[in-house]
Amino acid sequence: MGKGRGVTFAVGLMFMLVGLFLLAAQYVPGLRGWSHPGFGLPFVVVAVAVLFLLLGLATSTPAMLVPACIFGGIGGLLLWQNQYGRWDTWAYAWALIPGFVGVGLFLLGLVSSKERRSIGAGLWMMFISAVMFLVFGTLFGAFRGPWRQLLAYWPLLLIAAGLLTLLEVVFRRRR
Repeated sequence: MGKGRGVTFAVGLMFMLVGLFLLAAQYVPGLRGWSHPGFGLPFVVVAVAVLFLLLGLATSTPAMLVPACIFGGIGGLLLWQNQYGRWDTWAYAWALIPGFVGVGLFLLGLVSSKERRSIGAGLWMMFISAVMFLVFGTLFGAFRGPWRQLLAYWPLLLIAAGLLTLLEVVFRRRR
């Protein structure tokens, strides 16, 4: 199957799966909650992630893992925020988005022999995202109790990131 036909096939499959779900949600009481308008936006974002994943599989394009992880991560975050009514967490949760990119790059490096270098880039993106999440989460009051005291040492993560970056520069030049 050529790439053009593969994309068409994946899009058709996606339409069928969404249609089947919406039809089943009308008759299966347990699925009705997932098709409720309150789940609308998060569900659409997760569906876009699945679409990118299916398109990547159908067209043998592993790079589609990156947008699939971005949309999947944001959709999962939206589902969590919607479930618990914690929309205030956007003050620091946005810092996870580079981590979603990092997960996509990491997975891309694992599945594609041509993209092995993206494993390291993905790990760095996840690390940077974690540091930003801790920093902004600490600043905006996400962490309370004993976690707050422990997270007072988050500047040590910045120092470690700087040290790792300097060591990479020094050892890269020696090669």
